[in-house]
Amino acid sequence: MIGSIPTAVWVSKSIFGIDIREYGSGNAGATNTFRVLGTTWGSFVMFVDVLKGVIATSLYIFIPFYLTDELARTNFMIILGMTAVLGHIFPIWANFRGGKGVATLLGMAMAIQPAVALICLVVFIITLLSTRFVSLSSMLAGVAFMVLILFIFKEKETTYRLFAIVVAFMVIVTHQKNITRLFKGTENKVPMFKNKHKKK
Repeated sequence: MIGSIPTAVWVSKSIFGIDIREYGSGNAGATNTFRVLGTTWGSFVMFVDVLKGVIATSLYIFIPFYLTDELARTNFMIILGMTAVLGHIFPIWANFRGGKGVATLLGMAMAIQPAVALICLVVFIITLLSTRFVSLSSMLAGVAFMVLILFIFKEKETTYRLFAIVVAFMVIVTHQKNITRLFKGTENKVPMFKNKHKKK
């Protein structure tokens, strides 16, 4: 239910009088919000979508058992987080048409391992500022997450290692159309520090 909060849809409808899913790539996520509504609202949507992941993944604190068992807690947090990501991709509040889940994945990572999430965020921001491609920024951040977990931090927990691989795979798979447009040179760059769509 937390993951299903359709931030981009609610913002686009209430502030701009449009449905974000009818513009740009047709996705209800931060990437398309950046592209259609500009940096300000794209950043807002991203922040809220990240927050959804953080909150959902942190719900373990209400179950005492997970406060003392680190292994069980990590596994449970992964389950909670992935449920939120699925909710974001298939939101029950928006006819199951959502975004790609990257921002919510970042929030999930922040709740589980803040240091790794922070590095991935830096990778995202640097790529975005230098290329203005949100899709490329998201994919590189997803791959960076896997590399950090497997080879830099060398996590020993098997479930977490598998999760890192799944994250990288899922980010790449959900951006197949973007990858095609990047190779063709037709991928749209996001407007930086301005809004594109005016309220009707």
